[in-house]
Amino acid sequence: MPVISNTSPLLDLAIVDHLFLLPQQCGQIIIPEAVLAELKINDDLPGSSELKSAVGEGWLVVKAVEDRALVNLLRRELHQGESEAIALAVELSADKVLLDEKEARQAARALNLSITGIVGILLRGWQEGSIPSLKNVFDRLQQDANFWLSPALRTQILQVSGELDPDSSD
Repeated sequence: MPVISNTSPLLDLAIVDHLFLLPQQCGQIIIPEAVLAELKINDDLPGSSELKSAVGEGWLVVKAVEDRALVNLLRRELHQGESEAIALAVELSADKVLLDEKEARQAARALNLSITGIVGILLRGWQEGSIPSLKNVFDRLQQDANFWLSPALRTQILQVSGELDPDSSD
């Protein structure tokens, strides 16, 4: 059952040292060629070496998109990696597509794809005991990966995890 990913969930998890959650939760992840190019695994950037290792280990697999017409249609509103990831998810009848950007998630929903993102992956990791503190990971995502999480959602998740400090703004 294939799981397809866009760039940001992979890169952001790699930057904060939580890429291990993906093979643990999803097994193999398939990415289109545009996502591989966007990941820049051969450059000396945060997360690059972890992503290069994932490709080498075989759980992160690259597959070309065949439906270029769908990619071109999606490109009217989305970036290349998002467009290819969604098109590949449609082609392969993916179980899930990993997307974080609002517009990409809307496009995927319109195509009846099942979606999760980095927050869903992290929540599941916390529920399974692989992450002791969601707050620490959210802080690192914000600081190191420039990941934006709405304050309301952050508060809601930290209430669920029992990490909400009543004396602070989060």
